Amino acid sequence: MAEEQTPVFQIQRVYLKDISLEQPNSPGILLSQEQPSVDIQLQVGAETVNEGVFEITVTATVSTKIQDKTVFLVEAKQAGIFEIRNVPQEQLGSIVGIACPQIVYPYLRGNVADVIQRAGFPPVHLAEINFQTMYEQQQNNAQNPQATQ
Repeated sequence: MAEEQTPVFQIQRVYLKDISLEQPNSPGILLSQEQPSVDIQLQVGAETVNEGVFEITVTATVSTKIQDKTVFLVEAKQAGIFEIRNVPQEQLGSIVGIACPQIVYPYLRGNVADVIQRAGFPPVHLAEINFQTMYEQQQNNAQNPQATQ
């Protein structure tokens, strides 16, 4: 019976769920001498797969433009399946929102840099992310929706 109460945190699998690359204005835009602007957006998602089993996804969208024309757009979703059992409910959110994305994110960073480099561009290295701060901001926004408007 004591074994049933032991907290469990195990990585079942980390995998690339989805990735796409678009170069809608090639080859013409590749001849431009202007420096492109880079916009990076990140999202974290969590879904219950089974009791005590969660899929955590970290999604990155990297968009580069010269003026109003897209040089390239990369969308990548890295996922992990985690077994999390016998953890107090008040701790579950931070494990799913902080610990799991911290494990998945380095794989996403590598895949994004790789696909951009394979497309013929200098790699874009996603910055390190403080998932604790990101999680706390999401919690504050959920509690105070008028603060985000």
